[in-house]
Amino acid sequence: MKILIIMQRSNGDVFLTLPLIRALQEQHPDASIDMLVNDDTLGIAKTLPNIHQFIVFSYTRKKSGLRERLSQERDIIQKIWRKYDLSINLTASDRSVQYAIMASKNSISAVEQQNNKSWWKKRLLKHHYFIDTQRHTVENNCKPLQFLDLPSTPIKVIPEVNPLALEQMRAKLDTQGITQFWVMHAGAQYDYKIYPQQLRNKLIQKLTEQGLTLIATGGNTPIDQRIKTELPHHPQCHNWIGQTNLSELIALISLSQGYIGMDTLVMHIAASLNKPVFAIFGPTLTSVWSPWKNEPTQKIHVFQADMPCVPCGKAGCDNHHGKSQCLDHIPPRTIAQEMKQFNDTRMGVFTQ
Repeated sequence: MKILIIMQRSNGDVFLTLPLIRALQEQHPDASIDMLVNDDTLGIAKTLPNIHQFIVFSYTRKKSGLRERLSQERDIIQKIWRKYDLSINLTASDRSVQYAIMASKNSISAVEQQNNKSWWKKRLLKHHYFIDTQRHTVENNCKPLQFLDLPSTPIKVIPEVNPLALEQMRAKLDTQGITQFWVMHAGAQYDYKIYPQQLRNKLIQKLTEQGLTLIATGGNTPIDQRIKTELPHHPQCHNWIGQTNLSELIALISLSQGYIGMDTLVMHIAASLNKPVFAIFGPTLTSVWSPWKNEPTQKIHVFQADMPCVPCGKAGCDNHHGKSQCLDHIPPRTIAQEMKQFNDTRMGVFTQ
């Protein structure tokens, strides 16, 4: 059996397809699963288990003129046209739905609830479903399973930790004399999700005063590199921004005591590894994007401003990736106090 999963959105969306992939693999252990993703999410897609090959949509090619755009569409269509026994598309975008329809006669896809946008999709798809904006992304990603008569099981996001990356991270920690630490991820894909520098530095000061060791993580994007230069120099705050690839980052988080940072892919990775998560949210809808709990007892704490407009779900106050005023209204002391209470309680349990 050949299956194509289509997810043309952000890194977090791609990562949170894990339960769907595992459910399909458990039901069809001999299946060959391919995935169609955007080029900027290929890195995290490659950490997913049981994927045979990736088909990549490039925005660079799309923006390179009509000829290159048509060439890319031809290439993708040639790769997928009626090659699959089942295609599953997890967004309602026209292009992604078209790919699902082309890939298999047995196609499942999300569609818009407005019939004027989705009538042709409903007609051409084998099955369709609506995305529930009041439910978590993980739950929406698993909706296609309802058409496949798969047994109902608890939904868990369980990533694989690369053994070689785990060994490398242990060696690096040993070299720097780090035993216990929290991963602190201050960056995000967009500025509207980022805690202001002044508040971030106050939070770091308060956490290190509690005796916590922090490892700051991030990539090589302009936003991450800017944050790298903004972090205060402190012996208990280790600046590892730009020093780990995604496999190493997953391994590092698996060795940590927990996660403190922004609403981003790294937050979802930490939650999937059953780590305590202290997540700072701006305008994002927590009903859809909060860290997913694999276990009921897992400590997940979301910090979001107590303002009438929050959460608005916009990309910043201007809805164009500008500043989010609500992030200015999350006091560092509130986050630090909650983390202290958690650590004091945990230490109390350990010493009893």
